Amino acid sequence: MADSATSELSPRSDPLDAYSAAVVGAVERVGPAVVSVYVGSAAEAEQARGGAGSGVVVTPDGYLLTNEHVVQRVQEARVAFVDGRSVPAVVTGRDPATDLAVLRAQAGSLPYARLASDERLRAGQLVVAVGNPFGFESTVSAGVVSALGRSLRSRHGRLIEGVVQHSAALNPGNSGGPLTDAAGSVAGINTAIIAMAQGIGFAIPASTAQWVLTEILTQGRVRRAWLGVAARDRPLDLRLVRALGLTVARAVEVLSREAQGPAAESDLRPGDLIVAVNGEPVDGIDALHRRLSRVPPGTTLALKVVRRTHLVDIALAVREPP
Repeated sequence: MADSATSELSPRSDPLDAYSAAVVGAVERVGPAVVSVYVGSAAEAEQARGGAGSGVVVTPDGYLLTNEHVVQRVQEARVAFVDGRSVPAVVTGRDPATDLAVLRAQAGSLPYARLASDERLRAGQLVVAVGNPFGFESTVSAGVVSALGRSLRSRHGRLIEGVVQHSAALNPGNSGGPLTDAAGSVAGINTAIIAMAQGIGFAIPASTAQWVLTEILTQGRVRRAWLGVAARDRPLDLRLVRALGLTVARAVEVLSREAQGPAAESDLRPGDLIVAVNGEPVDGIDALHRRLSRVPPGTTLALKVVRRTHLVDIALAVREPP
């Protein structure tokens, strides 16, 4: 009887054991690389239970990722590891448009985690968040990928594309901490929650984090293409849409040009309505930002604009903003 009871219970206990093993394994791999980020003085860091946010070391030489809003007003910080070490760190670079910042911890032989920038997440996949909410260090919460490809607006108004929505519990202080997969690789950097909601958290994907990290380490900043215009969304007259065979019902209206900007050196004029960039439709400023984020400064773009009642092709060489 005992044997039969055991055999009946085993199938039901195995999934829980596997789940637990996956979460524990992920935490053991990434946990030592997770830090509390303090933006106060060394004395304040010694007295505080928790930092302004969390972070994760992602290179052997001590570079770590966190949220830009965690360190937005400072150039120096301190980071505390789970083994008790507290070391100074300098802000190497920041990118408000993606709410990411890169710091370098001033110490050697630091544990680090691997960015899973080349791996594709799937809805329903197990993910684990590690951070320091409310000062409770090394807090672990598990959940699943709820959805992929979400858009989240940064503090500076730009849309962050490809955001990962997940159900792992996040609280203030989790900002900048890693979202890991079952293998313990960093799948994203936790960045936001929705107030009064449960089970809805967001993380900047590892691919974006890797791009920002590479830009800052190789260029000293994140380079973005700049048109040099003031613009707004503008609905198009449906008669004009049909007459010109357009695929969008909205466009980006150019209001003015920066005196020394790329647009001023091209044929793009105030009043023009941008409807496509390099052959891809543009139905508003967010879409234009997406197109610009894919091209490096110095690239010549092929713009298609509506000028009065005609379509006009314009070549414009974008560059970095001043």
